[in-house]
Amino acid sequence: MTRSRLAPGTGIVTVPGGAPVLRTSGGEFLRIDTGGVTGEDLVRRLAGEGTPGEGASDEGAYAAELARLVEAFEAAGHALSTPPRPPLAGRIVHVLGDPVLTAPVARCAGAEGAEVHRITPDGVAELARAAPGDGAEGRVAVVWCLDSPVPDGLWDTADRLPGRRIAWLRCHREGAHSWIEPLAAAPGDVTSRHIRLRRLAATAAHRELAAYWAGHRTPDTGPHPTEASAALIAALLTTDLIAWAEAEAEAEAEAEAEAGDGEGVGAGTSRAAVVPVRRRLRRIDLRDLTLTEHPVLPVPDVAPLPAPTAVRTRAGAGTAEARP
Repeated sequence: MTRSRLAPGTGIVTVPGGAPVLRTSGGEFLRIDTGGVTGEDLVRRLAGEGTPGEGASDEGAYAAELARLVEAFEAAGHALSTPPRPPLAGRIVHVLGDPVLTAPVARCAGAEGAEVHRITPDGVAELARAAPGDGAEGRVAVVWCLDSPVPDGLWDTADRLPGRRIAWLRCHREGAHSWIEPLAAAPGDVTSRHIRLRRLAATAAHRELAAYWAGHRTPDTGPHPTEASAALIAALLTTDLIAWAEAEAEAEAEAEAEAGDGEGVGAGTSRAAVVPVRRRLRRIDLRDLTLTEHPVLPVPDVAPLPAPTAVRTRAGAGTAEARP
């Protein structure tokens, strides 16, 4: 007989002299109507221990009633018949950049079930050039971490990854601030180029900021990430990867449901779940580990100006360029 386990975050509270109460993963307390089943037997079954109590007048009916209770817990998501699957299971995460950040990112992503690989900038370029349909779409992510400002042009090729449906996540440091840019996983998401344009537009010191990025600055004085701040950055990056993986899994489930009976599980579910990740720029102050979040949108492409046309003057003695 399959033994169910309580879902992560849930628990059974036994009130002295009262019936057992379910504490949900959201912190709510729900009374349990156990019917003819004892609270002790229900708790043992949900905890995966023992079998129904002996001595009942009709052990077959008792076991069936207990099974129905357990199925009700499973249907409501409060119990699982199998251990939960790691959130990044089945996903490949390529990591590159400075070891002070990539090491904890690889450790955190691996602990959540990801298959982690080290990659080089040339490897990222190959991913961006690969032909569609090779199985990477929706299952592969690239995480690039820098303990410095981003040199001009370094991330231009990686910005093409979302067009391949490869998740693109990155962070970098400018002085005492580390920036975690929004995860991009599909065409139209926020890329590193968009972040630069938005930040330049948001400051009166845009010339100075552009010069800083271009390397016209004094030598770096830190502070560099410590073990604590690197762990925080890695945890935040892993959280974004988990949100991406969950959204992709929901999209796959919707596609399967639509292919099976023409009815999805709810239009827009996965997109709604992933919007905060794809539209959120975060800044961490490495001096006190304070975190601020800033909403950001992609920068739309600008239509090119029409080509100038030549028109004749009234006297017909020459031509002039007419510009709109």
